[in-house]
Amino acid sequence: MEKDQNQTEIKNASDEKEESIDSETSTNSENEIQKESQEKSPEEKILELEDKLARTFAEMENQRRRFEKEKEDAYEYGGFAFAKEALNLLDNLERSKQILSNDASLKNSEALKKTLEHFDIINKDLISVFSKNNINPVESLNKKFDPNLHQAMMEIEDDQKEPGTIIQEIQKGFTIKDRLLRPALVGVAKKTLNLAQKDEKNKDNSENK
Repeated sequence: MEKDQNQTEIKNASDEKEESIDSETSTNSENEIQKESQEKSPEEKILELEDKLARTFAEMENQRRRFEKEKEDAYEYGGFAFAKEALNLLDNLERSKQILSNDASLKNSEALKKTLEHFDIINKDLISVFSKNNINPVESLNKKFDPNLHQAMMEIEDDQKEPGTIIQEIQKGFTIKDRLLRPALVGVAKKTLNLAQKDEKNKDNSENK
C-alpha cells in the first residue's frame, strides 16, 4: 500500500514537471514570435546598411584628404625650419660687411674692396638658391607698412613721406611660398612734431615713468 502511494506521488511530481516545461516552452515560443514581429523589415535593414556604408566611405574620404594635405604641407614647407636658420648666413654676411666697411685701417684699401666684392657674390648666390626654392625677400623700402609682412622697430620724422611709409630697412624679411618666413624689421615715417607737441610728449613720458 505504501509502495503504491510512493509511485503515485512520483508520477504526480513528474506530471507537474512536464507541465512546467511545456508552459515555459510555450512562453519562450510566444516571446520569440513577438520578437520576430518587432524585428526590422528587410527594407529597413537595407537602409541601415546603406547609411553605415555611407558613413564609412565619408570617413575614409576625410582621412584621405587629411593625408594628402599633410603630405603636401610636408613637401612644400618641410624645409621651413632649415630655411629660417639659413637666413642667419645672410645676416652674418651683412654684419661682416658692415664691420669691415667701418674699420678705419681698411678703408679705401684694395683688400677691403676685393673682400666686399666676394661677399656680394656669396650674397647673390644665396639669394639665387633661396629664389629657386620659392624663398623670396619681402618688399619694404618706400612701401606702405604691412603688419603681415613688416615689424616696425622705430618711427622716423619725415615730412616728405606719407606717415606709415617704410623709409628704412633694418633687417630683410622673407617669405616661403605664401607663408611668412620672417618679417622685415623696418623704420616708418611719421610727421615732424612741433616744439609744443614735443614738450607735451616729453611731459607725458615723464609722468608715465
